[in-house]
Amino acid sequence: MTTTAERPPARPRAAAQTRDYFELSKRVKAAGLMGRDVRTYMVRTVLLALAFVGAFVLLLTLGSTWWQLAVAALFGILFTQAAFLGHDAAHQQIFASGRRNNWFARIVGNLVVGLSIAWWTRKHNKHHGNPNTIGRDGDIAGGVLVFDPDDVKGRTGFMGWLAKRQGWAFVPMLSLFAFVLHYEAIAAVFAKGRVKHRRAEAILVLIRIIGFPVIVFATLGLGMGAAFLAVQLAVFGIYMGGSFAPNHKGMPLIPKDLEVDFLRRQVLTSRNITGGRLMNWAMGGLDLQIEHHLFPRMPSGNLRKVRPIVQEFCAERGITYTETDLISSYGIIIRYLNRVGLGHADPMDCPLAAQLRGAPVV
Repeated sequence: MTTTAERPPARPRAAAQTRDYFELSKRVKAAGLMGRDVRTYMVRTVLLALAFVGAFVLLLTLGSTWWQLAVAALFGILFTQAAFLGHDAAHQQIFASGRRNNWFARIVGNLVVGLSIAWWTRKHNKHHGNPNTIGRDGDIAGGVLVFDPDDVKGRTGFMGWLAKRQGWAFVPMLSLFAFVLHYEAIAAVFAKGRVKHRRAEAILVLIRIIGFPVIVFATLGLGMGAAFLAVQLAVFGIYMGGSFAPNHKGMPLIPKDLEVDFLRRQVLTSRNITGGRLMNWAMGGLDLQIEHHLFPRMPSGNLRKVRPIVQEFCAERGITYTETDLISSYGIIIRYLNRVGLGHADPMDCPLAAQLRGAPVV
């Protein structure tokens, strides 16, 4: 029997929480899931390149027919799939060499997708470090849409009217997401301040943003070309934005000054989307957002394999692991945005708030 005097001093709960992630990492590394999978990525790249060739053949040979709008939608899908590849490369998932990953991401992101990979990487890294953290995660910063209830205050006129109905406006507004990406790309490469490989980024992104419309207008003429680009941009925006939106929108917000350990910060602010391999392909691996945020350098093909390990670990530690189907996730997002727009308090509800603060869940 151990007396009180003989008991070793208890370690702070914060230290125990910090050790949780290292324990999980040990299990994952032991399973051999952190290694690179260059072959799979190269197969994806070749198949995507062939799909682009086929799409361009259709664009150049079908003539001025309304069937071209289906080709435009195809391009919107292919540009999004290319963005998924660029995303993985920027996270150092493809090659062992950081330089190769960066250039692969730069070429795919700037030249194929039409976004500045330097701008995107800077923004995305901040998001990964502080997901759903007020004042630190640019993805929830106040803009046309409001994610933080405090940002609703003072909105009047049309913006106030929109805020109260922003949930219903969310999906239609995703159709403009492609314009935002292209605008931010141009603004980034021509803005003051340091931009890594600015000249290369500028050349590549301008070739994409100017060159593709030129090909479209030269092939289809002004009227049909404009319709083609409108469909392509709308599909790209909805598909791209719609693949990222379910991951964190409607999940708990973290106050800027609240200290939360890495494991809980990532798990409790992320949401997985069910649907198996088809959903995994459609969302480029973003359906397994919890695992991606915990291990951002893990090849997306391994996220399915690590999921049971993460689920089991979270169950052991009493950490809420959230996943739902795609349709339900959008229902959650729409209701959340409408609640925020109407001035409801932050939906950081107990027991999630207690978990974020490290308190026992009751």
